[in-house]
Parts: sequence; structure tokens; C-alpha cells
Amino acid sequence: MQKSLQFLDYVVFLVYFVIVAGYGLYIYKKKKRETTDSKDFFLAEGSLTWWAIGASLIASNISAEQFIGMAGSGFNIGLAISTYEWMAAATLIIVAVFFLPIYLKNKIYTMPQFLLTRYNKTVSTIMAVFWLLLYVVVNLTSILYLGALAVNTISGIPFYLCMTLIAVFAIVITLGGMKVIGYTDVIQVFFLILGGLVTTYLALSLVSEHFGETGVLKGFSLMTKNAEEHFHMILKKDNPHYLDLPGLTVLVGGMWIVNLNYWGCNQYITQRALGADLKTARSGLLFAGFLKLLMPVIVVLPGIAAYVLYKEGVFSSEMMKAGELNPDNAYPVLMNLLPAGMKGLAFAALTAAVVASLAGKANSISTIFSLDIYKEIFNRNANEKEIVNVGRVVVIVAMILAIIISPFLGIDKKGGFQFIQEYTGFVSPGIFAMFLLGFFWKKTTSNAALFAMIGGFAMSIFLKFLPNWSDLSSLYDLGMAVPNAAGVYEIPFLDRMGIVFAVCVVGMIIISLAAPAKKQVVVGGTLVTSGESKGLEVDASMFKPSTAFTVIALLICGILTALYTIFW
Repeated sequence: MQKSLQFLDYVVFLVYFVIVAGYGLYIYKKKKRETTDSKDFFLAEGSLTWWAIGASLIASNISAEQFIGMAGSGFNIGLAISTYEWMAAATLIIVAVFFLPIYLKNKIYTMPQFLLTRYNKTVSTIMAVFWLLLYVVVNLTSILYLGALAVNTISGIPFYLCMTLIAVFAIVITLGGMKVIGYTDVIQVFFLILGGLVTTYLALSLVSEHFGETGVLKGFSLMTKNAEEHFHMILKKDNPHYLDLPGLTVLVGGMWIVNLNYWGCNQYITQRALGADLKTARSGLLFAGFLKLLMPVIVVLPGIAAYVLYKEGVFSSEMMKAGELNPDNAYPVLMNLLPAGMKGLAFAALTAAVVASLAGKANSISTIFSLDIYKEIFNRNANEKEIVNVGRVVVIVAMILAIIISPFLGIDKKGGFQFIQEYTGFVSPGIFAMFLLGFFWKKTTSNAALFAMIGGFAMSIFLKFLPNWSDLSSLYDLGMAVPNAAGVYEIPFLDRMGIVFAVCVVGMIIISLAAPAKKQVVVGGTLVTSGESKGLEVDASMFKPSTAFTVIALLICGILTALYTIFW
């Protein structure tokens, strides 16, 4: 197995680079205004079509944590890890119907702006800082680290040089603003899907060849036969990976919190749709939902194929790292077996995924800092050009910080994908509770939001480390706690998120109902409501989707039902 790229691979990769860079420059020149304003730079206001929005959502979402981390989870756990992708398809429909109309009707451009509009500046500022830390320390760093690790494994280019080159490529795209990111993401998704399918084809072919057969369908059949335990979507309590995917929780519990928070309350994702009209934005999310159905074929099946081959004695040494089995090696190991040219295409797909995600994340970091921190706190009189320039500096600073701190996070100890999910899960239950009640219950107060934000995070930390001093074995029969690798009983993190979310919602309701009643007084001849009276413009007519949207949404739900029924 050759850990390097050949001349033809470099040619293919160069073609990819020239297409992306050239198209990005074309879009930048074509849509550039004499004076770039902040909404145009951060949101590409009115410039993105439905297919650009959908493609950009997927390009920004699918990165090294999917290609490397989720393939590793496919090796380790099996098809069940696909629930993150398939449940996301259903979630995107909910976000398109119920969340997007509220954002667009109320002209919300950033998530902290929503909190400022709905609650107050204290809630908005705290969450802006919270998001910046989360995006830089967990998301940006893990994407960069895993991406560089994969590129290093495939090409042999030194790890830190890989990290630097990827960061520079992402910075160049990000500095062009959301217009460039959105439209180049269409190209990125093309390479991502094409290159990903090439790797899947190779993986399934290798399985069939190993057992003396031919064809990808035969390879898939052999995989289901030789790794039957890897083709169940709902894990039982005695499964060693139950802590990661606790049974029915993936259908009726914490998985909804993960997805609804990620797709509906996340600057990184919703930013793609906030500059469009409702019909275009909804169509974009629906397109993204269809693409999510395809993702497990690209990122999970290769991991399962690598597991089957590893069981048969193939890849015995390649799957090891520092003397231990490392599931995250599965995808790079398969890519190294591709013939010249095809390897370059798969390499371009992986690079496209990493660069697109880095650019999207860096743009969101830049947006929140520039509009919600710099302009609101440090310089309220800043002009549009100054805000954009600050945003560009933030992109560079964030990427440098990611390069510096990523090696110290121990991302590869747990598995890249699980690392991101669990540590994001410390804050997502409280954030989602704060947004959900803020959307649909006018009585929700700012103090209630603060409780969800701070109390939810504190409770997540408490429940995470509870097993260190408390025996939870009595909860095993209830399915609420299972033993981890060390034999200590622990609450699965998805269940933990469900518990924290429920507590946050109940706490918010109690705090809001206990708040002093609003009083109406006459000020200067005008009737004014004292106390907290912030709300959003919401009415039932906003949520009615078109007939075409409804039909396609039902089709997606039908496909999901069939998949879960077949692979239960």
C-alpha cells in the first residue's frame, strides 16, 4: 500500500483546485459591489439559489469528521451511526417548515441577534462568546486536525504542513465572503460525492474479491452476511456501543435534540438560508435532506467494508496506531488502495469536504464576532467596510488558533465523530430549550433563558462525571445507565442530553411563570407594557408549506421509514 500520491493524482487534484479557485474568483468578481456591506459579505443576501443553499449546507456539514470519523464509527459500530445522517434528513424538513419562517419574517441574520431580539443583550452576549469558544475549540480544530491527519495518511505530506496548507486554502475561500463559499460549495459537493462513491465502489469490490466473488452488490451482500451485527440501526442494551447510540433514543430521544439544535439553532448551518426568501430557503433545505440520505453510502459503508476485511486478516498493520487498533484509519487505508487518478479524485473529495467545512465554520465565527461582539460592544459606529475587514482578520486569527490548539485535544482517543458529538452535547440541550420556548411561547423570560444556558451546561457536566463518585448500576434495568469500557456505569450522552433538555424546559416554564406580571401604563399618551415584553412576529400562516414541498417531504419520510424497517 503506497502512502503517497502519484503524478496523475496530482494532475486530478490540480484540476479540482483550479476549478474551485477559478470559479470562486469568477463569482467574487461577478457579484462584487463597489462597497461590500456586511450582510452581503456574511450572508450573500439574495445571491444564493436553492441548489447553492442545499449544496453549501452539505459541503459545510460533511467534513473530515464524517469521511474519517464516521467511517471509523462504521468500522467500530456499524450502520447504526448512519442515524445521524438519516435523522438529519427528517430534521431539515422540520427546520424548513417551522424555524426558517420565524428567522426570515423577523429579519434574523445571526443566532445572537435572535437572542437579542427575543430576550436581552446579556443572553445574546453570553451566547455569542459561548458559540465562539465552541466553534473554535471543538469544531474548527477537530475539522482541521482530522482533515490534516487524513491528508497526511494518504499523501505522506508532513502533518503540520498538511494542516497549514488546508488552513490557507480555506482562508482564501472564506475571505471572499458567503457568495464565494456558497457557489464554490456546489463544486465541492460534486467532487465530494463523486470521489466518495469511487471509494465506496472500491471498498465493496475488495470485499467481493476477497471472498472470490465479483461486483459491488455481491460485496454488499457478503458484508451483511459476515458482519451481520454491523447492520442494525437500533442497538440493544448489551451492545458494547450502546453508550454512543442508546437504543430507541436515536428515534424518540436525544438524537432529535442533536439534530434540531445543529440544523435549526446553529449559525454555521442556518447562515446559508438566512439571506434568501422563504421559498428558496425551504427548497435548499429539502435538497440538502435528499443528499443526507446518500451520505451513509459514501462514509459509513467503506468503514464497514474495512471492518469485514480486517476481520479476515487484511489491513492488520495499517489499522494500528501506536500499537492499538484505530478505527479512524479505515477510510485513509481504503483510499491508499485506489489506482492512480482515482486516488487523486478521492483525495480531492476529502480535501473539498474539509476545506468547505473550514470555510463555512470560519465564516460563522467571523460573522458572530463582527456583528454581535465587535459592532455591538466595541464599536457601535463601525461602518460596513470596517466590519468586513474585522471579519477577515477574525478568519485568519481563528484558523491560527485552531492550528495551535488542535494537537492538544486528544481528538483521536475517542474517535473523531464521537468527540465532536459528545462535547457539543454539553451545551446543545440548554441552547435548544432556549430557542424552542423563545420561538413558540411568548411568556418565556430572559432569566429563564439564562437558566437554560448556564444551568443546562452545568447539569451536563454534573451528569457526565456523576459515575466517578456514584454507583449507577441500579439504573441498568431501566436502560438509563450501562457500563463503559472501564466497567463503570455511565449515562449514555444522548440520554443525558434528553434529561438535561427536559430539566431546562421545566425550569424555564417555572421561572417564566414566576416572573412579575407585566403592567400597562400610559407614557406620553401611549399605552406601554412594562417589564419583559419582547417577542417575535409569529402567526400560523407562516408555517404552511407548498404542495410540492409537502410531496417531496413525504417522499423523504417514506424512504427513511423503509430504511429503518429494513435495518432495524
